Amino acid sequence: MAEYDPDNIFAKIIRGDLPAHKVYEDDKALAFLDIMPRAPGHTLVLPKAPARNILDIKPDDLAHVARIVQKIAVAQKKAFKADGITIQQFNEQAGGQVVFHLHVHVIPRKNGVSLRPPASFKEEAEVLGDHAALIKAALA
Repeated sequence: MAEYDPDNIFAKIIRGDLPAHKVYEDDKALAFLDIMPRAPGHTLVLPKAPARNILDIKPDDLAHVARIVQKIAVAQKKAFKADGITIQQFNEQAGGQVVFHLHVHVIPRKNGVSLRPPASFKEEAEVLGDHAALIKAALA
């Protein structure tokens, strides 16, 4: 397996080198909106620990990420009046991973509404800000 790259885009977001529409942060995890959402509210949850993917993350860090994924899913269901939630996590290129810092996709779903294709639509910053505010309010 390849080495962890500390200059990947998510590491830069964690360090504050790049902006993100954050919805949750603690000392071990960060959750922010995907700028190319497959549905409104599409959120990424990741550990702050330098983990390439599920194959190299420490079990305690993975457990914490799972807890935050659940917290975000509950908030999204409320905030977006979602009928369900899709959780996705990809590992290595052959598994569909594009950014090599472990992350979990948490996507609110509505009955009868298909997901947009991956990386097919870049959302406006103002809309992402509105969606982030909805999730934060539901988390409060």
